[in-house]
Amino acid sequence: MEQRRQVGVHGVCRGRDGRVLLVRGSASADHPGAWRLPGGGLAHGEHPEAGVVREFAAQTGLAVQLTGLLAAVSDVTGLPGVALHTDRIVFAVEASGGTLRAAPDGVTDLARWSTPEEAAGLPLLPFTAEALGLPVAPVRPASGVSPGGAQPPVPADRRQRFAAYGLVTDPDGRVLLTLIADGYPGAGLWHLPGGGTDHGEQPAAGLLRELVEEAGQLGRVVELLTVHDRYDPGALGPEGRPLDWHGVRVVYRVVVDDPTEARVTELAGGSTAAAAWFPPDALGDLPLTEVAALVTGHRVA
Repeated sequence: MEQRRQVGVHGVCRGRDGRVLLVRGSASADHPGAWRLPGGGLAHGEHPEAGVVREFAAQTGLAVQLTGLLAAVSDVTGLPGVALHTDRIVFAVEASGGTLRAAPDGVTDLARWSTPEEAAGLPLLPFTAEALGLPVAPVRPASGVSPGGAQPPVPADRRQRFAAYGLVTDPDGRVLLTLIADGYPGAGLWHLPGGGTDHGEQPAAGLLRELVEEAGQLGRVVELLTVHDRYDPGALGPEGRPLDWHGVRVVYRVVVDDPTEARVTELAGGSTAAAAWFPPDALGDLPLTEVAALVTGHRVA
């Protein structure tokens, strides 16, 4: 079975009366008739925040403002000949304008406000039920549909990569960083522990796996901090081949309660040259990657 991946962005929009906005899958959707949070596939090179605003306007007619970051979850849908892994970023949003309407054409055909009781009686996609704190039940996809709502084929020189990283600290307040090895983008810069998740892997679980592989540490995820993206249409891929690259990253706060000396294992795959603990006041003297500088409050060297 072919394995495919995509990134989805969604929003929980609640009215003043406590109702939540949901959309229904159309006949062309992977799950016709199933209800879910508004949102959809992230366009290549698009920031997740911009993507959820765009999807809300297209599917519901409403303009929305982001008010928070709620969750990052993944699910795998079995479609004809394809196991489709979707990494979903869920935001809290509020309506700021527009008029509620159904999408005229696309993968949704109805948008409506629902009370918690009404939502509990609808066939909800599992990630939506989980986001709303409702019981999760499987929903069957339609047979013979195109994976991902008829997503077009991805060009060979285009890559969208989802990854999970951590702002990792110990009880003394030290920060754990990893050094990018020679031959990899960002070589010589200190980076946040983490990396790309595996097919079928939840973001938080992938981060904790990477933490063991890159630094030999056992951590616990405390909270989801932020989402970050980096679009580099002129990146160099393997063997110096040009690559249209879009990286989407979620960043968690992670605590290592019993820190040990940071050691890179063979499972890290060669992209990490070293790992080390640093006191906070030493970070300003280090050459940091963009995302590491952002979450630690320092400038890129």
